[in-house]
Amino acid sequence: MRNAFVSSSLNIQLTDALRKYVNERASDDDIYATPSEYIRDLIRQDMQDRAIALNILEGLDDVKHGRFFSGTILDFKDDG
Repeated sequence: MRNAFVSSSLNIQLTDALRKYVNERASDDDIYATPSEYIRDLIRQDMQDRAIALNILEGLDDVKHGRFFSGTILDFKDDG
């Protein structure tokens, strides 16, 4: 079976100010040990934010088209 966590490289160009900021975040004084770790975490956070936004848009579309439950979460509890 092939390893599902194969890594690849991505080279990016940053302004001096951005590079300085990344270096500050990836230091002994912060939670990230390396610039790569910091960038990977930013990407993961962006993925989560996008998933949340898409779920909200889907929910708004459901309401717009009358696909919603008028009760509360407690109604689901009582059904069980």
